[in-house]
Amino acid sequence: MPFIRRAAFAASVVALAAAPAAAQTPEQFYKGKQVEIAIGYPPAGSNDVYARLLGRHIGKHIPGNPTIVPQNRPGAGSFTNLAYVAHIAPKDGTVIAIGAPTAALDEKLGSAGVRFKTAEFNWIGRIDSLINIVFLWHTSKVKSVADAQKFESTLSGTGAGSTVSVYPTVMNNVLGTKFKIIMGYKGSAAAQLAVERGEVEGHSTSWTAVKVGHPTWRPEKKINVIVQFALKKHPELQDVPTVVELARNDEERQILRAVMNATEIGTAFFTTPGVPTDRVAALRRAFDATMKDPEFIADALKSKLTLGPLPGEELQKLVGEVANLSPALLEKVKAAYATPK
Repeated sequence: MPFIRRAAFAASVVALAAAPAAAQTPEQFYKGKQVEIAIGYPPAGSNDVYARLLGRHIGKHIPGNPTIVPQNRPGAGSFTNLAYVAHIAPKDGTVIAIGAPTAALDEKLGSAGVRFKTAEFNWIGRIDSLINIVFLWHTSKVKSVADAQKFESTLSGTGAGSTVSVYPTVMNNVLGTKFKIIMGYKGSAAAQLAVERGEVEGHSTSWTAVKVGHPTWRPEKKINVIVQFALKKHPELQDVPTVVELARNDEERQILRAVMNATEIGTAFFTTPGVPTDRVAALRRAFDATMKDPEFIADALKSKLTLGPLPGEELQKLVGEVANLSPALLEKVKAAYATPK
């Protein structure tokens, strides 16, 4: 066989061998695979609980029914996990992750530790909006936001990029509260335990984390919830003001609304950049199906978790909207984020 014909024949064999892989359906790809749920937080916090809830049910809705393996990757308020997903994790749809809902705004603000581009992630879906609160132990003299503006109070904190630290800092800078954040606690569960032990007076975390971790605290009046970080009041916190309601003028209201957009991103899940579009679509539809799965819903209710799903396509748009903040408002938000030196 002449050389040219041999070369052409060899090329056609290679092309034929590659064709099945290129034409591989999501079901063929995922069959027999493991999919990691990369959790940017320590075990036992609300984000971990939500992620493991998803992990228990989504596998049966993904074509090919892969095995789901949760993996905690805490650090830097979930920024470690976000960087892992952006740069290290395989770009094939075998990693689904959760990180800080403020990540898009942190990226826009140029916050320390940001090594990712949120709009490049493929957003899969949101289980619920994420409403954070500040609560103080019943022995603290701070019983309201007005008190917090008069008296210094200590709050246990985790990573600098976490809403646990970000939201009270924004309150200090915009509304003049005097929260002193004691950093270094390994997750919200440990930070709440610090309050109970009397190491600090209070903590800022998700309402779900308190409800799941310590369901009797509020009914037994062991804590005072003084503010909720949200655009709309949570049904169970109708007597607690939103931080936006506390704004004293239009400028403060605009700043606080921009920051609170993260509550709509909430407990959101995404996969890596570069995943083939058919696999992204398969993961999104699997997520949507999981949100309607009676077994998933029953499991969530058993765990005292609330549900407010948002499809991946809408979530992708929501994350992208952060890029549209005006330069003037962005500078004001950046000042609100700043930690005093």
